[in-house]
Amino acid sequence: MEHNHELQATLRPQVAALRELIPDVWSGFAQLHQSALASGELDSATKELIALAISVVEGCDGCIASHARGAARRGATRQQVAEALGVTLLMDGGPASVYGPRALAAFDEFTEAT
Repeated sequence: MEHNHELQATLRPQVAALRELIPDVWSGFAQLHQSALASGELDSATKELIALAISVVEGCDGCIASHARGAARRGATRQQVAEALGVTLLMDGGPASVYGPRALAAFDEFTEAT
């Protein structure tokens, strides 16, 4: 199943259309994204795990796909993802019990693709 790859493919032209209308704003967001996820005292894999956990709490499937992919690309392990998702259960309860498994499936999907 490649739901998350398909989700990103669906969003790509929609994002491009909006980016074309607000290029300066989008560029600023892209720069913020790059800077926020750059390695510092926290490595980029840990930062992707944080972003993934926030994506679960926000219930954002596009964000889940993006940060699951980022976590996979930056070398996070399945166990690290699971533990980060455990924190979402603590902090968000029931909704995290729906979006958390989605996030783990997304991570698995992107890990298999690498």
